[in-house]
Amino acid sequence: MAIRYQLIRRPPAAVWKVLEEPAHYADWVVGTHETAPREGRWPEQGSSLTYTLKIGPRRVEGYTVVRRHEPPRRLELEAKSPFGNARIAIDVRDWGGESLVVVDEHPLRGLGDKLHNVALDTVIQLRHRGMLSRLARLVERETPRNTGVGGPAGSRFGAVPGEGGGS
Repeated sequence: MAIRYQLIRRPPAAVWKVLEEPAHYADWVVGTHETAPREGRWPEQGSSLTYTLKIGPRRVEGYTVVRRHEPPRRLELEAKSPFGNARIAIDVRDWGGESLVVVDEHPLRGLGDKLHNVALDTVIQLRHRGMLSRLARLVERETPRNTGVGGPAGSRFGAVPGEGGGS
């Protein structure tokens, strides 16, 4: 099991705004290039997206199904590809007006499950590091600090005292 966390300097509502936008999926999920709606309305439980993975010159198709959707706290996904299936749980926690995002992933079926070991967990950890960094950059770009989400600038969700603005 690979668990990784990232502090995102925006409130949970800003993180959820990105997680709930299917067009952004390929922007933060490492290895995923093209996405398209498959079934349902993303990210409602049971909905899904198709995606393309680029592995060198090859392209591999897969899809991701929402198994649990509990905004603004939890999103659980099952990613399905020719290599097998994996469970990805994303937990978004309020952390003093910012967000602590925790990702927990493990293989369920297929090659990933059969080969699951410490080395595979290390690879997943490296992937998560990139994925969470991308998510943080995207959320922070989509929600400028001076506007915040859920409140005016300078409020709990706006500017942080001591950062910029000369204080």
